[in-house]
Amino acid sequence: MTKYEVLYILSSGLDEAAINAQTEKFAELVKTSGGEVESVNKWGLKKLAYPVNYKTEGYYVLMNFAIDDNLFTKELERQMRIADEVVRFLVTRKG
Repeated sequence: MTKYEVLYILSSGLDEAAINAQTEKFAELVKTSGGEVESVNKWGLKKLAYPVNYKTEGYYVLMNFAIDDNLFTKELERQMRIADEVVRFLVTRKG
């Protein structure tokens, strides 16, 4: 299995339930595609380096996962791109 990590920033206006729902949604997407989630680290609310869509803060989440399907990362990026709650994201292959 190939290991990946994705760092994504959620909108700062979300409450705790919405943040948990989004992190669970992306973790479940990995699991239903045949992968396994190794860890989900919620870094919390942090100031952005520069304003993005007039937002200066965001909720950072780092998820490590492993999956065999190399095309899965494209689907994950597509799902994050269409989610209004996601401000920015970066998927990186490890090793």
